Amino acid sequence: MFIAIARPAVEPQGPDAVAVPGSPAIADLSPRALHARLLENAALRRQRGQERLRSNRMADADYWLNAAPVAIRKASALREEKSFAPLP
Repeated sequence: MFIAIARPAVEPQGPDAVAVPGSPAIADLSPRALHARLLENAALRRQRGQERLRSNRMADADYWLNAAPVAIRKASALREEKSFAPLP
């Protein structure tokens, strides 16, 4: 049996070839912006963990509450690696 492989109607272009067509390209973040994003991620993970605790979903709560320190460690490592200049 012969199956013809058709090319997709829309093909991504640019540096982010796996993005959904039409989505904005992901720009390289500065170290300070990446640090802020990691800390925000940790805060959101902690909030999810607290929500799961209130819902009595202990397994989910454990996962999210244990995932938050991982993001904080990554942010700390980035800060040590890049040695940020003091803010003005």
